[in-house]
Amino acid sequence: MFLTGLALLPAIALVVWIYRQDKVEKEPRGLLWKIFLFGVLSVIPAMILEIILDEVFLVFMDADTLCYVILDNFIGVALIEELCKMKAAKWAAWKHPAFNYKFDAIVYCVTSALGFAAIENVLYCLGGDFGTAVTRALLSVPSHAIDGVIMGYFFGVAKEAELAGDKKRRKRYLKLSVFMPMIEHGIYDSALSLDADWIFVFFFLFVIVVDVWAYKFVKKQSGQDRELSA
Repeated sequence: MFLTGLALLPAIALVVWIYRQDKVEKEPRGLLWKIFLFGVLSVIPAMILEIILDEVFLVFMDADTLCYVILDNFIGVALIEELCKMKAAKWAAWKHPAFNYKFDAIVYCVTSALGFAAIENVLYCLGGDFGTAVTRALLSVPSHAIDGVIMGYFFGVAKEAELAGDKKRRKRYLKLSVFMPMIEHGIYDSALSLDADWIFVFFFLFVIVVDVWAYKFVKKQSGQDRELSA
């Protein structure tokens, strides 16, 4: 029970933090809980698709090859998870009347990502220990939140394109809302999977740089928030 609570705490804390960064018009809490729940549920299709793709990759290559590590982490994990998290946010919030400011998109996508991260963290911690819970609280959960920040920026541009009647631009930016966080996610997971001394150093430098960037980017987007327009 203690580990479960510890596993949920960082995700909930980050949802509260991103909610408080929305300075212009707070989002309905009921909507945010819905998005969070959809993020939790998105773990199910993600797990199924990850298992299927992993089996496909193993037909063509050995698990200890660099090609497998890169493909599995970028396509078999990152692409699938970011797609599922984006769909969760889109199904829950895209047509909601509260989605009327640019920063709303970041709030929605971060909330969806943290719903996903929360249940994933619980599953990992049930089979782990206190050290696992702390490590994931400091690294994995914030990484999902950062993916949500990246996703949310492009998600918001896509929403504005729809309001302008630009279907081509809408489609392009919805794709980017999955592809761009996939890059960060894939680098993160690949670095954890590779066994080399320099990778350890690269990983922690990467985490620090991305964390600082995400914090500053959220502050900037919050300060420049504006109403979505056609």
